[in-house]
Parts: sequence; C-alpha cells; structure tokens
Amino acid sequence: MNWSTAVLGDVALVIRNGIFAKRPTELSSPDSSRILRISAVRGGRVNLEDSKFVDGLTLDHVEKYSVESGDLLITRYNGSRQLVGTAGIVPGHTGSVIHPDKLIRVVLDKSRILPAFANYQLQSGSVRRHLEPRIRTTAGQSGIAGTDVKSIPLVVPCLDEQRRIVDILEDHLSHLDAAAANLYSARKRLDGFVRSALDTNFGRGLSHSLNDIIEDISAGKSFGASNSPAADGEWGIIKVSAMTRGVFDPLENKAVAAERIDPRFEIREGDLLVSRANTADYVGASVLVGNVRPKLLLSDKSLKVTPREGIQAEWLWRVLQAPAARSQITRLATGTKDSMRNISQASLRQVRVPLATLIEQNRALERFAAVEASATRIRAEVDRSAVRLDRLRSALLSAAFSGRLTTSAPIESLIEEPLRVP
Repeated sequence: MNWSTAVLGDVALVIRNGIFAKRPTELSSPDSSRILRISAVRGGRVNLEDSKFVDGLTLDHVEKYSVESGDLLITRYNGSRQLVGTAGIVPGHTGSVIHPDKLIRVVLDKSRILPAFANYQLQSGSVRRHLEPRIRTTAGQSGIAGTDVKSIPLVVPCLDEQRRIVDILEDHLSHLDAAAANLYSARKRLDGFVRSALDTNFGRGLSHSLNDIIEDISAGKSFGASNSPAADGEWGIIKVSAMTRGVFDPLENKAVAAERIDPRFEIREGDLLVSRANTADYVGASVLVGNVRPKLLLSDKSLKVTPREGIQAEWLWRVLQAPAARSQITRLATGTKDSMRNISQASLRQVRVPLATLIEQNRALERFAAVEASATRIRAEVDRSAVRLDRLRSALLSAAFSGRLTTSAPIESLIEEPLRVP
C-alpha cells in the first residue's frame, strides 16, 4: 500500500481562527452579516442555516472570514469537551457567511488531498486519539490550540484512491445515516407516546387552579455559591440543570460556604420542585426528589410546591409534567428572551389542573407507570441500536484509513468486538 503520511498543516493552504463578534443581533440590517454558531458543525457537516446576524464588520472582515464550499471547519472551543475537535465540510452555498473565533477554518490544497477525504478522516478514532490529550479546560470551556490542529496526522493516498475510498464510505454511511434517522424518529414517537399518556391520565378535566390543591409554594435563596460542585460533607445549592431532565439530579449543584447556609432551605426526599427560571422549553419543569444527599439547598431559581392533604406529590408532579399544564406554564412565563424565562409564584398558582380522589390518583399513577415501563424498555433497545451504529461508523472509518476498506467487503466483516453492545 503506497500511502504517504502528512500533518494537516502540510496539506492546508489556510488554517485560520474566526472573528470575535461582539455585537450579535437577532435581525438583519443593511450593515449586518451572517455568522455561524458553533453548533453549526455537527456530524461531519456544516449547517449554514445555524447562524445569526452580527453588526459592525467591515468588508475586509467579511472577505477574510467568509467560508467557501469545500472548506473544513473545526471546533476550537466548546463548553462540552466531547465536541472540541468536531469537524465538518462546508456545502455549496450562495451569500456570505463568516465563521466565529471558536471555529477554525481549513482550506486544503486540493491537488494533494480531497476535502471529503480529509473530512471523513477527521471523524476517525485515530484523529480523536491525537486531539484528546491536547484538549485543555479552563473556566468551563474546553479548547485546543491552532498548533494542535496543524499537527493532526493524516494518511494521504493518491487522489484516485481517495476518490475510491470516499465513494465506498458514502455508500456505506448513507445506510447508517438512514438507520440513525429511523432511530431518531423512534425516539420522537416514544416521547410523543409518553406525553399523550401524561395528558390522558393527568391533563383532563382542568376544573381547578393549582392554588386550590396546594398548601404552599416556597422559594429558594441565593447563597453566593462557587462554580465547583460540593464535595461529600459540604453544603451545596442546586443548579437549574438539576430539574431539567425530568428526574432530579443532585449532582448538579455548586458548593456553598457553611457560614452562609440556612438549613431551612435544605431539600428533602419527597419534595416537589419546580424550576422558576430557565429557557422557554424548561421554565416550570418539575421533579420529584428521590433519595438525596444531605446538605443540599434550594436555590433562588427553584420553588418547592407542597400539596394539600389528600393530594399525592407524585400525582401532582405528573400533572405538572402533562402537556396541558406545560403549555399553560410556557404561556404564563415572562421574559423577552427564550434563553431565560421566569414563572412567578402567582402565575404558577393560576395553572389549571384536575382534581382527583386518592383512589383516582393511584389508578392514574398505575396506568401511567405501565406505559412508562414499556417506553423505557423500548428506549433502551433504541439506545443500544444507536451505540451499535456509532461503533459501526467508527470501525468503518478506521478500516477506510488503514487500507482495509474494499467495495466487496460488507461492513460486518470489518468489525468484530465493537458490535457487542451490552
């Protein structure tokens, strides 16, 4: 196999950081330009529609930082370490789109390496293994230096061989992409099925206000927490992310100095919590606290709802999760930006809810538990299939850049151990 090796810096004409745009705006103006969000780079592709407008750039800026079809973009900084080094290829497009400072633009020497071939290679495990020890994390942001990108090792066969490998990869990956799309659709249908079951059992007959069936709503407090999570034995205060996944996550907390705490705000097992402030999708999200570590405090962005006698906390939690209640909470939330909305105690008390006897509450909870158990089993199967697809993709790319990929070899013949998903 007569393949040469190189580093990315050897086969690139340009490797350049983007521009730091200080004045993003929601709407275009005669002086505004489109700039990509870092989320535009995903799965080997660049979504040019995932962009925003920015004012104050000169014509020189636009010319210097605009991306062109066939360019590669590599994520330089991200809040998630796993997304640092993510690469994608810019599709054909019209109009000027520029890249921000958190993305690195790579223009390749196409006489040596095809953009599609390089892009697939940047998705491979060997490149990830090169980048992983070079990623640095500070102040919640992970990143890599431009020199680390330039030093990415590549294999460089002749152009005809590159085209052959790209053709084979695109054929195989198109099938994997179709399977991944089906799994995504299955997850969406499952989520819809669960939401429908919530509304059927907990979102009908909205004859009362929430205020009618609760004893109290109490707010948390700000305690001047640090950015680090609390260690065992330390006091901590929950973040809004502790309440956004439908299940209470006690690990989402920040440490608080012991002299600042007020034990009256300590969270207990069985508490029903509601997120007072969050994004438009998660404001008013509710969780029922299960087994919880001691010394964990309610924050000023969270509320504790105490049901009246005869109202089970679990039943009320499901009522607040049902689409019938969620749509009201979203409508009642205030705030000019979707990135941070608020629901006041007074507004939350207005939410229309059903009223049920204890027997009816238990029956509704039992019916929904059966639905949720079935959905959980199916979701686990979907997740296992997704892991298998990821391993197939990784093994396929590994085979492609080690010279083991041929037109006659089925994917399964290239992979053994990676397919065994627990």
